[in-house]
Amino acid sequence: MAYGTDRNGDLQATLRRLDGAPYGRYKSLAGRWDVAGVAVELVRAQADPYAPPARVAVHVPASVAGFPAGLYGTPLRRRALAGFLARRAAAEAGDGVLVDGGGQEVLQRSSCQVGADGAVTLRLNVPLPGPRRRIDGRAAEEILCRGLPRLAERALRYEALDADAVRRFVETVEDSCALRDALPGLGLVAFVADGAVLPRRSGVDDRPARGAGVVPFRSPDALRVTVGLPHAGAVSGMGVPEGVTLVVGGGFHGKSTLLRALESGVYDHVPGDGRELVVARHETVKVRAEDGRRVERVDLHAFVSHLPTGQDTTDFRTDNASGSTSQAASIVEAVEAGARVLLVDEDTAATNLMIRDARMQALVAKAREPLTPFVDLVGSLHRDHGVSTVLVMGGSGDYMEVADRVVMMDGYRPADVTARARELAAVPTGRRAEADAFPAVVHRRPDPASVDGTVRGRLRVTARGTDALVLGEHTVDVRALEQITDSRQVVGVGLALGLLVRAGHLDGRRTLSAALDLLDRQLAEGVAPLLALRDEDFALPRRFEVAAALNRLRTLTVVR
Repeated sequence: MAYGTDRNGDLQATLRRLDGAPYGRYKSLAGRWDVAGVAVELVRAQADPYAPPARVAVHVPASVAGFPAGLYGTPLRRRALAGFLARRAAAEAGDGVLVDGGGQEVLQRSSCQVGADGAVTLRLNVPLPGPRRRIDGRAAEEILCRGLPRLAERALRYEALDADAVRRFVETVEDSCALRDALPGLGLVAFVADGAVLPRRSGVDDRPARGAGVVPFRSPDALRVTVGLPHAGAVSGMGVPEGVTLVVGGGFHGKSTLLRALESGVYDHVPGDGRELVVARHETVKVRAEDGRRVERVDLHAFVSHLPTGQDTTDFRTDNASGSTSQAASIVEAVEAGARVLLVDEDTAATNLMIRDARMQALVAKAREPLTPFVDLVGSLHRDHGVSTVLVMGGSGDYMEVADRVVMMDGYRPADVTARARELAAVPTGRRAEADAFPAVVHRRPDPASVDGTVRGRLRVTARGTDALVLGEHTVDVRALEQITDSRQVVGVGLALGLLVRAGHLDGRRTLSAALDLLDRQLAEGVAPLLALRDEDFALPRRFEVAAALNRLRTLTVVR
């Protein structure tokens, strides 16, 4: 193929001259080269053949990419189109070339961007050949001068793609966003479309489950809502209302599966995922118990009235939180960061923070029990602070008294059992409420000097899967942040923490919430602010995972 001026000879001739030269001479290729109508840019060369691959960008002008304007006319459509192209490029890449194509979620990634004019940039990792630490010019020529233009030809040009598949991908994402944006006006916190497939293939395979035993979702009549979408038209499904929603049922009947679908509903999904029209409000946060995590100056007195040590629970800090104090801190921190919906699963919650039944109240007087259970605070969270909660609960009926709606899962089929639950809740158990109000959250001001992500003056961010973030010389345990979907999001979180400090959003005077507002405004521009820190594969993070990682940083100090 030939598009415009072909300067292929420049890079080709240079690589041939470098053949056999010391490996470090690859650095002399830094910059852009016109190759067969596209620009190949060496952003960062490898230090040696055994170091991480070189970072390369392929820039395809709009006239070459050829996408119809309707596919990239809005920021949302550009994100969706970039998601499709990254996946196609990942499937087409060869010769050890690595493209971050993403998984089932359509996130804004650094690996591919579509410009407002329809131009496409693909960022990828390329191992530069160098046996015996000498440049193999002809092998590099094959990769850079022929392989990358061929990849652009097959994956980044509209004429080479399945037009229907591209359109369906973009429209699927656009419908998902429209549905999510409609939730507040409908008084809903989430929506699950009829026909959705919620179960996944396994704990390590996030694709939809298959087989005769898979039960498509169908809303109970009492909760069915119909929403008009730009492309799918009228879509019906279960609307989860604001307030306190209790999900009950026997073991293995789909309670946690439904909750996991809701926690993933803050993201858009690829066509065929089964959860394309399963959405939750942007401000939805999953919380859980997390033994051993650090807590820094969080006001926990709503949950912990006093401690035997005499420690002030309005200004609580510890390097080794218990299950109950860690979950209490995570709830308060989520609300501080702006959460409007909390998701809680009893399987990962601290039992003593969730409930204290009548018999235990009779045996252990309140004066001797510092913990106030969540069951007595969850109603006030919504009533006084506008924070709704969806809880999976199979072992305690006391939540029936505070639930606005009760959904029972039976063989993955939901039923509205609110009326029956209220009948049962009307029968006194002797349990007494131990609180009637959730207090206002005390906002903290992080000290930027305590968020040092540099090593020898350079920002260092590394992901260890989805388990840990290495920020500078410190490791942050992020295993409990269940809404992180892949390691590239972990990198995005680390870069966002670096941006919070370098942009001055954290200045020691501004509250964390206000700093996150500034971060959101800056990241509304897309990936550019984080790319300016370091050109890596990352996915743009939400403010809630950024705040959660910051709160788990063991060097963090805050003022109140």
